Amino acid sequence: MQIKFTPNDSGNPPGKLADAELHFTEGPLEGLKLIGFAVWERKGGGRNVTFPARQYSVNGERRSFALLRPIVDTAAQNRIRDLILAAFAAQEGEHAT
Repeated sequence: MQIKFTPNDSGNPPGKLADAELHFTEGPLEGLKLIGFAVWERKGGGRNVTFPARQYSVNGERRSFALLRPIVDTAAQNRIRDLILAAFAAQEGEHAT
């Protein structure tokens, strides 16, 4: 799997650093990509990753449905979040030099 980033050069919305995609390079998902991730700067410092989701309305209230969810182990989301953040930090390091 490779992680590809598209920088948010417009600065809108504020705090959004980049969009991220997971490109699958092996196995049954080879040749496909999963889009909808985003890397954000936290107001108190640090970074966060949001996952692909779809919004819907119930009685006029907007809700969100996560598209990538853990089967059993909720730590699975933390692993992919950490991978995306590490890849983003590595890319930033490459562009700084």
